[in-house]
Amino acid sequence: MQAASETTAQLLHDNWLRVSEQVAEACHDSGRDPSSVRIVGVSKYVGPELAWQLRQAGCQVLGENRPQSLWEKCDYFNRQVPQAAATEWHLIGHLQRNKLKRTLPMIALLHSLDSLRLAQAISQEMQLTSGTLPVLLEVNITSDKSKTGMSRSELDELIGNLESLPGIAVRGLMAMSSMEGDEQSARHEFEQVQKLRDELQSECGDRLHLTELSMGMSGDYRQAIAAGATLVRIGSKLWQGLE
Repeated sequence: MQAASETTAQLLHDNWLRVSEQVAEACHDSGRDPSSVRIVGVSKYVGPELAWQLRQAGCQVLGENRPQSLWEKCDYFNRQVPQAAATEWHLIGHLQRNKLKRTLPMIALLHSLDSLRLAQAISQEMQLTSGTLPVLLEVNITSDKSKTGMSRSELDELIGNLESLPGIAVRGLMAMSSMEGDEQSARHEFEQVQKLRDELQSECGDRLHLTELSMGMSGDYRQAIAAGATLVRIGSKLWQGLE
């Protein structure tokens, strides 16, 4: 990956505009308002300097897979002038319980809540600050053993315990399509996630407001948008040309 420079800043600016236009086009093709879908720029591929250039190009929501990388980039952003107060950080990868204390204050949304045990640990941590963390429940709709995420029974168990977990606000679901699947299978899997969200919303009523669906990446965001995604996690398409 290239070092940050005026050349990379221009390239990222162009990439961001192109990806934004492509996502808007996918929304129009699905009969949706482009404002109903937000792009999470996945910055796990690069260091803080390039992530900062992507932010300066216009990407307001950045997603990290590893807490340590999140810490590094947040610290770097906070040292910039002007500071990036408007940057919204999401953690989209697995969160270990021993990294909660430092990570939780930095993120606006956790995409990957994948167990009751983690939910209990987050609740305990959030109660120390009287705060509330918005989260998405990561689901494995295909029962693919190579993917992370909860089964339906694990999901039901966690939701059944939410009243005893103050400090957690469930906002929706997150899922990935099968790596070896084609566009049609990806669309079907994303539709199954949307169906599951709708079922859960119906069952829970006013107890939950499941407005978010984090689905789709650089290779299958169009299928995800067609199936109702509100957050698409775009990485490689934003970093094209920097290899």
